[in-house]
Amino acid sequence: MNRIGFIATSILVALALLSSTLFVVDQRQFGVVYQLGQIKNVITEPGLNFKMPPPFQNVSYIDKRLLMLSSVDTEPMLTAEKQRVVIDWYVRWRISNPSEYIRNVGLDENAGAMQLNRVVRNAFQENINKYTVRQLISATREELMTNVQREVLAVVKGAKPWGVDVVDVRITRVDYVEAITESVYRRMEAERKRVANELRSTGFAEGEKIRADADRQREVTVANAYRDAQKIKGDGDAQAAGIYADAFGRDPQFAQFYRSLDAYKQSFNKKNDVMVVDPASSDFFRAMRGSGAGAGAASAAAVPPAARR
Repeated sequence: MNRIGFIATSILVALALLSSTLFVVDQRQFGVVYQLGQIKNVITEPGLNFKMPPPFQNVSYIDKRLLMLSSVDTEPMLTAEKQRVVIDWYVRWRISNPSEYIRNVGLDENAGAMQLNRVVRNAFQENINKYTVRQLISATREELMTNVQREVLAVVKGAKPWGVDVVDVRITRVDYVEAITESVYRRMEAERKRVANELRSTGFAEGEKIRADADRQREVTVANAYRDAQKIKGDGDAQAAGIYADAFGRDPQFAQFYRSLDAYKQSFNKKNDVMVVDPASSDFFRAMRGSGAGAGAASAAAVPPAARR
């Protein structure tokens, strides 16, 4: 029983020892083999590889893909006209020589990103003050990015090469510092408000002009209508007066009687109206008494039908 356990333990130890000597390099990575802290070998091709078991040899991996580094600080820079601007940029870079990279930069990608960020930042500071703000947002920006990339490459491939390639340097944003931007926004807002107030004033004036013209046209229309109405009314009154005159001319007594009736009707247009008259001296009451009533009725009968209408 002890022999079986010993054999099983031996097999497990052998498998563990064998697995410690094998490692796989991904196609997206470099495999760096260390021997007693020194770089022994760099594996650039993907696949299964062998090494001595720890602690004699160890392996670490470094990304071989194209990496992206973006600006993280917002410290302003001065342009040629001494304007403070904030630049956002990014750099695309890759590790081309893992041995040089590990010796001169660091053991992982973060170390290279930190140092590259400092170099790119310094290159931008040296070149931004050669351009105006207008040039930074125009086609001249390509020249600036080319100059920055050239200076960065000169540093990383200098006396102590970093083992990296800087593929591209790009500017994504050029903007004034927050204080200047806020001031610009306030001026823009004030200008827009001025234009809006001017448009409102112009619209109000146009509205008043349209309303005044409409009121004038209304007054002219009402005056013309009143004039035409008065003219028609005058013609009607003239025709009515002619008809009355013709009718009353045929029987003067009836005409006098009708006028008396109309006068009394106008005098008693309210329920509380009171009039004191002498029946003996009133033609109306004489016409209503006795033969006067008959005479009045006869006079009314003598009026032609056209006159009575």
